[in-house]
Formats: sequence, structure tokens, C-alpha cells
Amino acid sequence: MAKPGYGKRSAPDQQSRTRHDFALLPTRERYVAGFVDHLPDGAAMSVKTLAKQLPLYGQQAISTSLNSLSVAGHLRRVRCPVVGAGDETRWVFRTFWSRTARDNEWWNTYLATEQATQTAAPTPEASAPDTAPPPPWVPVEEPPLEPGPERPGPEQPPEPTAVPQQRTPDRAADAKPAPPAPATVPATPHTVEASPAYLALAGLGRDDHRLTLSADDCATLEPQAAQWLARGVSVDYLTHALTAGLPAKVDSPLGLLRRRLTDKIPPRLPTAGSPSPATPAPARRLLMECTDCGRPGPPQALPDGLCRPCRTAHSGAAEDSPRPADIADVKARMTNLRDLLKPV
Repeated sequence: MAKPGYGKRSAPDQQSRTRHDFALLPTRERYVAGFVDHLPDGAAMSVKTLAKQLPLYGQQAISTSLNSLSVAGHLRRVRCPVVGAGDETRWVFRTFWSRTARDNEWWNTYLATEQATQTAAPTPEASAPDTAPPPPWVPVEEPPLEPGPERPGPEQPPEPTAVPQQRTPDRAADAKPAPPAPATVPATPHTVEASPAYLALAGLGRDDHRLTLSADDCATLEPQAAQWLARGVSVDYLTHALTAGLPAKVDSPLGLLRRRLTDKIPPRLPTAGSPSPATPAPARRLLMECTDCGRPGPPQALPDGLCRPCRTAHSGAAEDSPRPADIADVKARMTNLRDLLKPV
């Protein structure tokens, strides 16, 4: 799709394509409409792109033709907000096209539906297959040949004669026995890395001797401390909650910490990426824009797809344009004057 955007989107419930489509339109508009109708969905429909592909008319003529097609009810231009990474909102531009002419009420109703919003939304790119085709310089592996009937091949050289294994001479009687191999040092067992909850409990005794715990005590309280960390609190928060307001004498650090881990457990905090279930996701809505100048606005404020200044200019240009009968009269009069000026 070209950079200016305005990718084509087909409206639903269109009539089948016939030879008499756009027969009521002028010649230029009928030519542009026939070209746009055969474009696939997603094709660029900006004025510059269409002018490059239609050599008979320039950008000004294409722009005027699109305005006329919008007034005739064949197209509407919209923009749709898309939320990207980091809550960054960008706008994508689309052009809804209908081979069947529609009135303003039909367009306003359709653009307000969820179907139009989903159609205008950018489609995710298809993921590449797991196995990509090999580059052209990699030779293609040939399939293995099926085993055929055995053919007599050339005579093979005889295999070399195996050398018999030689017997080692007996060890002398006075030979000293080999020294015994040194005893192997037992391998150090692999220690499992301690969890943050275990380290936090083990460090309590260093901060306050009243909360000194043994290794078994730390292993016993580790699941409860891990529940605290799983609810989104930090190790500093856990340490402060367990050490704040201690009595002057602690007889059982294990019992005291078990009671505090149970009674003071914090609520489960939602993660930053997960939205709250009570807060609905913002609904995407389409914003129509003027076909001529691109001014955005709701569909009700842009009848025929044009804003008020552009609609006034378009209607004035249509009234000032000469009628076909007047053009034929002018051509006939000019032909008559040329015949009169010819030498006899």
C-alpha cells in the first residue's frame, strides 16, 4: 500500500458487476469509477496514486471525479485510531467503496456499526511459515534412488589379511606392582539457588537478632513469603512488614513470623499490563473526513462525504459547467465559421 494511505475497503451487500455499471455518470467519472471498482481491497486510492495509473487525467481531474463519486454515493473516506506499542495512537485512512450507489442515511448507519470498524482496522500480517524456502544457491536434495536389481560390478580387491593378536609376555616375578590409583575426590553436590523469599527470611536475623531463623525454619516459611512476593510486593516491603513493631523479647521467631505472614498478607495487586475488568476497553470509532479537503468530522456533519465549503464549491462548479447540448452547439458554430473562412 502506498504511503498516503486511503486503502480501499469494499462495502457489503453490493450488486453483482454488470456492463451497465455507472452508466448514469459522466464519461470521466465513469472511467475513474470503473478503474476503482476493479481494484482489490487494500489498494491505494490517493489522488496521486490514481493519477499515476490513469494517464488520461491529471491530479485535479481525479480529485474532482472522486468528489463527484462521493456525492453520487459510491465512496466515503474515513480515518480509524489504532493503539500501538506504549499506548501510542496513530491514525489509518481508508476509503469505503460501493459499486451500488448509497444515500447518506445508509452510509451513516453502516459507518456506525462494529462491522465497519473491524473492516477499517489494519489486518495483522500473516506470520511467516516455520520453514522458509532455501535460497536459490543452496542445492536441492535429490530423493534417494530406489534399489534396483543387482548388477555385476567390477572385481573388488581382496581384503587384507587380519593380523593375529600377539600375546603379551608374562610379567617378571620380581616386577613391582603398580601403585594404586589415587582416591578420587567426591564431586561437590550441586546446590539449588535460593529463592528471593528464602533469602529475605534468612536475612531477618542479621538485621535483628530476635528474628534469627534456622535453615529448616526458612524452608518452612518460604511458601508463605513467596505468596507475598507473588502478589506484587517487594522484598523491602516484606522485610518491613515482618520486623515492624516487634516486642522486646521474642520467644519463638518461627511462630511469630508464621502468624504475621498469615495475618498481614497484602491483597493481590493487578499487573500493569492487565486492564481492570471493571474498566471496559475504549471502543474504536470511525471518523469520516471530507473527500476533497480531508477535514474530519462525524458522518452527520459531512453529507455526501463533503464538508460545507467543499460542498458549496462543488455544487457551484456543477451549475456553472456547460450542458452537453451547449457544447454541441458551440462545436457546430465553430465548424460553420471554419467553412466560411476557407478560400473559394
